This record gives sequence, C-alpha cells and structure tokens, in this order.
Amino acid sequence: MDRAPLQRIRKPARMACVCVGLFAVPSASTLAAEATAKAAAGSKAQAATPAAEPSNIGQKVEGFTLRDYRGRERRLAEFAGKPVVVAFLGNDCPLVKLYAGHLTKLAEEFASRAAIIGINSNRQDSVTEVGAFAQRYKVEFPILKDPDNTIADRFAAVRTPEVFLLDGQGVIRYRGRIDDQFGIGFQKKEPGRRDLATALDEVLADKPVSVATTTPPGCLIGRTPKVTPHGEVTYTKHIAGVLQNRCVECHREGEIAPFPLVTYDEVVGWADMICEVVDEGRMPPWFADPAYGKFENDCRMSDDEKQLLHTWVANGCPQGDASDLPPAREYTTGWRIGQPDDVFYMREKPWQVQAEGTAPYEMFEMDPGFKEDKWIEAAEARPGNRAVVHHIIVFVMPPGGGMRFGGGAQLGYAPGMPPRVFNPGTAMYVPAGSKLMFQMHYTPIGTPQEDLSYIGFKYADPKTVQKKVIGSMTGNFSFRIPPGADNYEVTSKKRFRRDTLITSILPHMHLRGKSMRFELEYPDGHREIVLDVPKYDFNWQLWYNFEEPLLIPKGGRLHCIAHFDNSEDNSFNPDPTKPVTWGEQTWEEMMFGFYSAMDPNENLLEGKQGEVEEEGGSGPPVAF
Repeated sequence: MDRAPLQRIRKPARMACVCVGLFAVPSASTLAAEATAKAAAGSKAQAATPAAEPSNIGQKVEGFTLRDYRGRERRLAEFAGKPVVVAFLGNDCPLVKLYAGHLTKLAEEFASRAAIIGINSNRQDSVTEVGAFAQRYKVEFPILKDPDNTIADRFAAVRTPEVFLLDGQGVIRYRGRIDDQFGIGFQKKEPGRRDLATALDEVLADKPVSVATTTPPGCLIGRTPKVTPHGEVTYTKHIAGVLQNRCVECHREGEIAPFPLVTYDEVVGWADMICEVVDEGRMPPWFADPAYGKFENDCRMSDDEKQLLHTWVANGCPQGDASDLPPAREYTTGWRIGQPDDVFYMREKPWQVQAEGTAPYEMFEMDPGFKEDKWIEAAEARPGNRAVVHHIIVFVMPPGGGMRFGGGAQLGYAPGMPPRVFNPGTAMYVPAGSKLMFQMHYTPIGTPQEDLSYIGFKYADPKTVQKKVIGSMTGNFSFRIPPGADNYEVTSKKRFRRDTLITSILPHMHLRGKSMRFELEYPDGHREIVLDVPKYDFNWQLWYNFEEPLLIPKGGRLHCIAHFDNSEDNSFNPDPTKPVTWGEQTWEEMMFGFYSAMDPNENLLEGKQGEVEEEGGSGPPVAF
C-alpha cells in the first residue's frame, strides 16, 4: 500500500479484536453467478451458449487432444481404464479460485485410482494466464486450453467450475458442482455433501451414482461468438461508454472486482455473464425498488443500456471503429476527498486474511487521540487490500458511551460506494476523546492475503458549520424467528419530537434477512413508503442517499418493516431447524435501519443549537 500521499498518520494506541461471526462470501461484488435453472440454460442473449443437458449422463465421450499451458499435447486416451474428472475452469472466476484447492486435494486423495483434468475454454484467458493461474494456486493436475470451445460444446458445459466424471469406459456418470460449500453470496464452514468425491467413490465401487446431476454455481464460460459480428451497436460506439459509467470504477486493475472490463478483449469473453448479472439485478449492486424514493447514488443500468448490451451480444459482439471509442475516463487513484487532514489505520500491523473457508467479521478498536472536538466534513475509508476487503464500517464512539447502535455515527467503504462528503455548512460532530471501531468484512480469494485498511478525515472550520449530522437508528432487539419460517415479519418504529431531516438510510440484517421497507407516517396518520429493499443482500452494506433530505415533521414516525427467511430454501441459512433471536454473531440476527439526520431548524452560525430527538425502537442501546 502506498503511504506516500498520507499527510499525517497516527497509529492506534490499543487494539481490541472481536470476532462477530460467520459471513457469506460475496459474489455480488463479483461476476460469479448462481446456477439456477434459467442460468443453466445459458445466457438468453447469445444462442451460441449451449444448454446444460442432464440427459448426457450415460453418454460416452469421444477422445480428444488439447495442449496444456506448457504446449504439450494431452489426450483423453492417456487415462483410459480409470475414472477421469474433467473440470472446466476459468482464471478469474471467484468460485474457481475458491475451489482450486478442493480439486487439488481430490487429485491427491484419488491419485492412484482416478485422474483430474482441467480445461479452460474461456476466450478471455490466454495460455500464459492459464499457466500463471496454475502456479499461483499450486495446481499439479494438467490444465488444457480449449481455444474455440470445441470440447466445452461437446460436453455441453456451461459454467466454471463445472465438473464431469467419466468412468473407465469414458461414459459420463456425474455432472455438476464439486460440493455445496460455496455459492453465490454464501459459504458454509464445511461442505454438507461432497458430491464429486461421493460420485467417485460410487463409480470406483461399481455402484450407480446416487446423485448424478447437480447444479453448479459459477461464471458462464466465455465462449467465442458463433455468430458473425454484425449490426450497428458496437463496443466502441455504445458498450464501452456504458461499462465506463457503470462497471469500470471497480472492474479495473487494482480495484476489488476480480477482473478488468476496460478493453474490448477483456469484455468480450464476459459478455454473456455481464448480461446475466445485470438482468438478475446483481450488478451494478443496487437493491432499492425504483418505485419509491429518489437517491443520488442510484447506480442501476437503465433499460436502454440493458437493451444495448443484449443487442450487442446477440449480434456477435462487434468491435466497431476505434475512432468511436469514448475518451478514456480518469478515475481517482488517490484520495477522492482530496488530501485528508488525518489518517488512521485500523491497527498497527496488517491483519492476516485466510485463503478460504469461513472468515468472520473482524472488529478493531483504535484511539485516534482526539484532544479537542472535531467537525468532520468528509471521510473516506480505504481498503489496504482491495482484493479481499468487501466492506468497511467505521463507528465513531463518543467518550464514556462505548459503541452503541443508536449513538455512534457510521462511516465506511463498499465497492461502488462514494466517500461520505457532507454538504457545505454541515459536518459530523466528534467530541474530544472519541474512539473509532473498524468493522471489517473480508472475502477469501483462494490464497493467503493481508490487509491494513484505514480512514481519512477532512475537518471543517467550526466557524463555517451551520448544521451537525448525527448517526442514529431504528431497530428491534426482541424477536424470535421460528424454525422454517420463510417470511417472518419484524418491525420497529421511531417517533420524532422535532422536525427532522434524514439524509440517508442503511438497512442492516444478517444471513436470514429477506427484505426491509421504510415507511414515513405523518402526524395526520397517512403513510408513504420512502425506501423499499425487496431483496436484501447481506453482502452489500449500502447507504441509500436521498436526492433531497427526507423531512419527518414533529410527531411523525419512521416505520421499519423487515422480513426474514429461516427456511431451508434460503441458501444463506446456517441452520433452518433452529429458532433465531437477536445477536451479534452473523448466524444470529439483527434488525436495524441506520440513518443520518439533521435538525432543519438548527443554525450554529446564529447560535441556534439543534437536536434530533426520537422516541421508540425496541430495546435499549446495546454495546457492540
């Protein structure tokens, strides 16, 4: 991490680490996809992507010859007489990175009885890059390059990683996932079923495979278009600009996304995958129902942009004339808030992030040494290692109060989230003696990593601050979600004794969180929805910033209505057989609507002190 631009650095006087619980591997920040029945049929945008056909169980695979990344020809016939696992892989697919170690262990476990072959059919992955992948993830079994998707088409393979088990006669006996440990947005501590290993044992014992077909999660194979590129919609004239505006902020070198989308060659292999995640609303990450509220940070693609993508892919991804390319967009590589006045690291030494498995939330308390009151006009949390930092939430803890859900202000970072910059004349008040608590959400990527994240503050001159911004919440601490309940409702509300402006809201639940809606009840009793998140995603801790502050008049109430899915149909659910109550661990649950607020009548420049005072909310403030 480059520390040269940091003006003044203070290290923490002390650090406390609290493990907050299990979390789900987020692939919403990636283009890893859940293989649903629809997805298994291939991208609707390109008919050339073959459908997954479970009927090819029992089909004999003809021999083939491909070169490995070293240039050596390898033949399927080399492994005749014993079972062979054919694993379709991709260099940048996050789930492939997580499963590379699983395949290596399986290769060792069955070394004398079966073989594993990797095949890379991605158009966007060069032979050199395949070799680099094998070295980085210590893959000893051969990885072959399928340059024109011939073998992927022969197997009707759709995703990476997707595996096919052939018996000693070359007949497909199993196809699908490796196991059920990883999926879109979640991971289990251990696999519940080792599908591939079980199938291998059954084939070796000359038994029928008990579960011959499973649905693999992962990325669509980047196929070479089977259609001659044609049409007026081209990459240079239309698609490059859309991606610049919606994707490249994260999908470029050095950012959190797992692969860049800057050039035509980088984009074309991911074309089907881009269409899929955009259609399903996973990218760009935005989960508010557009029917309610207007938000300044709304990053959704428009219908016109989506149509351009689909037309381009259906027409074979024509590149277009280089002269039509939009000007290269300049992205901020340093501080987006400008040079900060202070920079604080989460701890003295980097934190070691494990290669795979369950990575809990980590909490780091540090003392910034504030000897006097501060007015923060801008704050920017920055990951030390963007490859593994999914999000950061920094809580400001006033002296004597500890970390309280209702009392501390929250600042943070998530992919695509802009830094907190308060409007001129407004700032966050931080009293002398306050401490900082960093909540870190890490995403293992298949290799050990380390991180030392930090936050920068710019301070306002107190003589220029008209209104102070506070952080508060509405929440419920008293609920019990029954086992198996798939739509359990939990509510909370706040009554405001004074006129109050709410500038932004952050919904927060854990792994069983399903939806959250916020309604404003006016003093005359009528209600309106101000924010609706119908498909809550725990992996994305997003602030929804109102274009215009939301005025809650004196006597008004803010209602928060949440629903939880504690059923076995919720793939995130750690255990659908147990009731769930409030708790700090992510296998327990929370129900909060954090928000930033101001007093509309406050004018500190004229000596008019303000206060945001609320009633309601279930339960007392709880130390974190």
